[in-house]
Amino acid sequence: MKISLIRKKELKRYNFDNLREECGIFGISNHEEASALVALGLHALQHRGQEGCGIVSFDGKNYHSEKRQGLVGDHFTDYETLKKLPGNFSIGHNRYSTTGETSLRNIQPFFADLHMGGLSVAHNGNLTNALLLREALVRDGAIFRTTSDTETIVQLIAKSKRDKFTDKLIDTLFQIQGGYSLILMTNKKLVGARDPFGIRPLIIGKLKNSYILASETCALDIVGATFVREVENGEIVVIENEQLKSVKPFSKQKPRPCVFEYIYFARPDSLINNKCAYEYRKDLGSELAKETDINADLVVPVPDSGVPAALGYAEQSGKKFELGLIRNHYVGRTFIEPTQNIRSLGVKLKLNATKTTVKNKSIILIDDSLVRGTTCLKIVKMLFENGAKEVHVRIACPEIKYPDFYGVDMPTKEELLAHNKTNIEMCNYIGASSLKFLSLNGLYNALIKEKRNSNYPQFSDHYFTGDYPIKPLDKIQGIKIKQLSLLSGKSNS
Repeated sequence: MKISLIRKKELKRYNFDNLREECGIFGISNHEEASALVALGLHALQHRGQEGCGIVSFDGKNYHSEKRQGLVGDHFTDYETLKKLPGNFSIGHNRYSTTGETSLRNIQPFFADLHMGGLSVAHNGNLTNALLLREALVRDGAIFRTTSDTETIVQLIAKSKRDKFTDKLIDTLFQIQGGYSLILMTNKKLVGARDPFGIRPLIIGKLKNSYILASETCALDIVGATFVREVENGEIVVIENEQLKSVKPFSKQKPRPCVFEYIYFARPDSLINNKCAYEYRKDLGSELAKETDINADLVVPVPDSGVPAALGYAEQSGKKFELGLIRNHYVGRTFIEPTQNIRSLGVKLKLNATKTTVKNKSIILIDDSLVRGTTCLKIVKMLFENGAKEVHVRIACPEIKYPDFYGVDMPTKEELLAHNKTNIEMCNYIGASSLKFLSLNGLYNALIKEKRNSNYPQFSDHYFTGDYPIKPLDKIQGIKIKQLSLLSGKSNS
């Protein structure tokens, strides 16, 4: 398969330096203001996807769909738009795809009119055998309208010979592989499903008699719903007639949730295992401080991602915490950068140093992760230019050496700084006085408060270890992962 020149140019345009989670999903049953609540839920999940958003509703007879490019608040806050989405059942989706095609056709939720009736699907994650399944479906006569692996799920449900919808879904889930969470809506049911390892998140909430499915608990808070529990790994939850039924078709597997939900993806106020992500991140910083001892004046976070870890580091080390960098929250992704001179100033669009705070100070700079290193080197340079004596970079997770195949948009292995360079080489590259990462033991100590033992790993930590819970079949069959990303659109988001 050949990647078009257009797709190559689009990939080059997004030379990102942090990990991107692919999307946020939200669904609600049996509520007279279903679509308005979905819009609020998507707003709370905006950090998980900013490229496009969509809502599908069902009014008892007909399905209604509205999709837009851009942010939820720019499109789903006015009465006229929400009036087009009547009904007591609704699901929604935020999309973030830095490599998938940017077009309305790839924005979810998807809707299809099947023999059994209407079906709408919202998907978070990525299928590792999407291209193999797609090729087989096309050979068998299937017609695809999008470049999304999510459409593969719809096609498999449509082709299933089973009679009941839940059985059709089970039939489909046994054919797909990868990390995923799904919300599906039929004319009778709201259904949620999570992959057998629980790599991608999905939680259950309740608002009076209405059940809610969402990516994170912060989406429940915004609509005033209560948190019930997480959907278990490999579980299907079926909501019908105000009742929730659990189906577990897979053999029991040890859960392997994505470790970056704890480190970065989840909003700090969201609960994971009954503890806010913010607290996990403080604990990561605390463990980092235990592993390193350096004489410095200030602990400075890279805002906003490094703030909790920096607070934990400062508390553990007894060093002074200061906001040596200020973030500009009003920078969009579409800023025009016409010349190399202007392009080189890009980091200053987002961050600027507090000059009198950092001048003549030895600084410990804390961030949650280091991917390419291109942004970090600019920040280190900025601090030195504003008078810092030393800049010691500390990263609150281990070195990222391996790519992801389960719905996280990230550079290829060759582009990951830690895959190609030693610690000394990375330190020289970013221009820091020193560089240290949290150890894998420290990561586990922070997240589960236990010592490592033979039962590990307890997370999908392949970013650091190369230990993939699910093998990427598309890649094994000779399809390069870059082609998988571009051709499938990874638009699970």
